[in-house]
Amino acid sequence: MIVFDLHCDNGHRFEGWFGSSADYESQRERGLVDCPECGSKTIGKAPMAPAVGAKGNTKDTPKASKEAQLSNAPMPPQVEEALKQLAKAQAKALESSTWVGEKFADEARSQHYGEKEEAPIHGKATKKEAEELASEGISVAPILFPIAEPDKLN
Repeated sequence: MIVFDLHCDNGHRFEGWFGSSADYESQRERGLVDCPECGSKTIGKAPMAPAVGAKGNTKDTPKASKEAQLSNAPMPPQVEEALKQLAKAQAKALESSTWVGEKFADEARSQHYGEKEEAPIHGKATKKEAEELASEGISVAPILFPIAEPDKLN
């Protein structure tokens, strides 16, 4: 028995079990292999990493869940368009925002508590700082797409 990671032309990824590589090819050519999610018969093999056992002197680590696995299948056009629109919206929002760098948490607090006039800002905060701001009732949101810091631009 051999297991292949397969994908359809709609970007769905799934496993297929076959007696051999030739068995897979034969079934695919006869239209017997289809996507369990959408029924597409345009199926290809997804790149696979070889199964390499862990070294005997390493500790066991929990395996990633199937939900956390990434796919090498082409991105569906709707997802690509949605990501482009989100990136545009973020860029537009940042146009009117001031970069405050590592001082983000302090600046957000100063505005929240009335020490400074409220204005849109963006910068860096650790997870702990963001959690503390949220627990104080200060609204913060992550930047979804990476941006270049103004002092790091050419």
